[in-house]
Amino acid sequence: MAFVGVVVFAFYALLAYGSYVALSLLWRLRFDPVTTLLLVVGLTLAFGYLGLRVGTAQLYSQLDARELPRERVPGAYRILDRLVERMDLDAPPRLMVVSLPAPNAFALDTTGRDTVVVDAALFRLLDRDEFESLLAHELAHLERRDSLVQTLAFSVLQTVVSLVYFAVAPVVFLVTGLALSTAWVRGDPASWPRTVPGRIRTRLERAASFVMGLAMLLSRAHSRRREYAADARAAEVTGRPLALARALEKIERASTTEFEVFSPLWLHGEVPSEEERRARELFSTHPRTEERIERLRRRGGGDGARLS
Repeated sequence: MAFVGVVVFAFYALLAYGSYVALSLLWRLRFDPVTTLLLVVGLTLAFGYLGLRVGTAQLYSQLDARELPRERVPGAYRILDRLVERMDLDAPPRLMVVSLPAPNAFALDTTGRDTVVVDAALFRLLDRDEFESLLAHELAHLERRDSLVQTLAFSVLQTVVSLVYFAVAPVVFLVTGLALSTAWVRGDPASWPRTVPGRIRTRLERAASFVMGLAMLLSRAHSRRREYAADARAAEVTGRPLALARALEKIERASTTEFEVFSPLWLHGEVPSEEERRARELFSTHPRTEERIERLRRRGGGDGARLS
């Protein structure tokens, strides 16, 4: 076991040395701060955008999304065209249909052409005003480029975290090797978290998790604000906030299962406990449907009674 401990330490020491050499080479080849910043940001945005386009194509394939021809649903396209004229959009987006376990709709603006995807069930679930309000909500996301902004912001966050981790990699590898080798030499490999270097490694992990969690919470809170803004924009364009509230209420009632998809209109079902509900809300990209409905009711002068 002592021999294994020595081998383990040698392996992690080699990793620490290799990462140190890589950092040293990058330091010698460093550009001026402005050029370095522009290069990192440019590459991050480029790879984030390309990754999003590939991910969007995969999403369409997984969902078996099909574009709806105008001659099949002329009424829906007339509604769409009128909304586009009232909003800051260059051209009408594609209208695609899917079959989901629960009614849903979402907009994507990163595939070279804006797209609104709706579940087929929404055509029979919603009336004309409700469907118009739903489309206005999705067009509001396209108007603000919400999905693109959120995805690129997440890509930048990932890049920053990766760079920080790469910068401290020699220390992390060395501390990990010391913790594991000490535990093996003691004859108790599972005790490595209780060693001094193991405790240092655990604290480093907790600090990294805290920073990532805080950044995630801030990102999700911002996403929820954008969701409220899309609701408000839809109510402004259509002049019928209660129609969107009715649409949300109908979709909520019809949603008996959850389908995890990156969607500006994603609706969450009930959770078993209050603690789980609060945790879910903190890390959700969307506010509770009840809160959205209540805001729309107040905007429309409703008294809080059921809408349907």
